[in-house]
Amino acid sequence: MIEGMEHVPTTEAAVIALRAIAAEYALEIEVTHDVGADQTSRRSAAGVGVTTDPDGSLPHEAFVEFGGSPRVSVRLFPEDDALVTVEGVECPDIPRDDVPAFLRSVFGGLAHVTARRFPPGYRLIVPLPGDRAHKELIPMILLTPWLSSRVR
Repeated sequence: MIEGMEHVPTTEAAVIALRAIAAEYALEIEVTHDVGADQTSRRSAAGVGVTTDPDGSLPHEAFVEFGGSPRVSVRLFPEDDALVTVEGVECPDIPRDDVPAFLRSVFGGLAHVTARRFPPGYRLIVPLPGDRAHKELIPMILLTPWLSSRVR
């Protein structure tokens, strides 16, 4: 983790941390910013021409795509959470502070897929610090070659 970036309090700080992770793993990165209540995805009720929240602040959301394999994208929301998508598998409600560790697990080879025989199914398991893990069900149709190569 970047020195001093253990807690990423703003969307911009999170983007800086994600750029550092891209550099660490030699990945290309593309970032799109949406600023203002009329631009962010969770503020559709803001009204026409309204750009600030009721407290006067400008909400800031970012969408980050990483190049290479696996295909990973991150949508950072102003509410301190993120939606991380790995090879088409959506992992919602990831706390913004966990996103760098989540990505290091994916890019560092720690993330894996478990298979169950009955009922048949697959789960993406992404280890996080503190003996935690994010688990997400994978529909069989979404099992890409990268995900298949991670089945244990």
